[in-house]
Amino acid sequence: MAADAAPAGYTDILYGVKDLVATITINRPKRLNAFTGHTMKEIGKALDTAAKDRSVGVIVLTGVGERAFSSGGDVEWEAGGGLDGHDWYLGRQIVDTPKPVIARVSGYSIGGGNHLAYFCDFTIAADHSIFGQNGPRVGSPAGGYSVTHAASVLGHKRAREMWMLCRRYTAQQALAWGLINAVVPQAELDAEVDRWCKELLSLSPTVLKIVKASFRTHMEHYMGRNVSDMVRLLKPDYFETGEQLEGANAFLEKRKPDFSRWR
Repeated sequence: MAADAAPAGYTDILYGVKDLVATITINRPKRLNAFTGHTMKEIGKALDTAAKDRSVGVIVLTGVGERAFSSGGDVEWEAGGGLDGHDWYLGRQIVDTPKPVIARVSGYSIGGGNHLAYFCDFTIAADHSIFGQNGPRVGSPAGGYSVTHAASVLGHKRAREMWMLCRRYTAQQALAWGLINAVVPQAELDAEVDRWCKELLSLSPTVLKIVKASFRTHMEHYMGRNVSDMVRLLKPDYFETGEQLEGANAFLEKRKPDFSRWR
C-alpha cells in the first residue's frame, strides 16, 4: 500500500492514488508516526482531496514502516504547549467523509493513533500490532466525541476500560472486542487490505455513501462536543495548572508521573 509523495508538497504525510484507492501515509517513522497539529492538518487536507476526487473509491490510512500505524500525539509537541487550544477534528472528518475509509495498522496504534483507527469504517491489522489509549497516563486531555465514539464501537464497559486504564491490547484481543475487523500476518497485510478495497469497489458507491451517512446519524447526539468544550466545562485552567506538563515530561523522562497534587 505504498504511496508516492503528494504533488501538493506535504511534509508529514505521503499521498497517492492507484487503482481507485487513495492511500494517506503518516510519514514520521522516527517518532513512531506520532503526529503534531501540522500532521493532522495535512491528513485532513488529504482526506478532503480524496473525498472530492472522482477517481477515488476507497481511502486507506496507514503509517510508514512496520513499527507503528501511529503512536498518537507527539509528546514533545504536547509538552511545548501544542495541545492548548487545539481540537481534534480528524475523527469527525473521517466519519463525514462519504467514501469508505480503511485503517491499515502495522505495529503500535496508541492514543490518538488508536482513535484515528477506530473512527475509520474498517480496521485491518498485522498480527504484531498493539492498541490502547494514553490520555490519562500522560495528562493529554482527550475528550468529547473522540472518546465517546469508542462506546459505540466497543460498548461502555470495554470503552471505559480502554480509555480510563490505558492498558495495551494485542491485535487478537482487539479483534475479539470488535475494535478491529481483521488480523493477518504482516506479510499478508497489503494483500488483505487490497482484498477489502476491491470488494468495496465492486459495490454501488452511492449506496455505500447512503449507508455510511446512516451510521453517521447514530453519532449525532454526541458529535457536538470536542476536547476544548470538555476542558472548558470541567477545568478551564487545565493547561495552567501544570498537570498536563507533568504527564508529558514524565513520559519524555521515562518515569512514572506524579499526579498526586491534582487529586
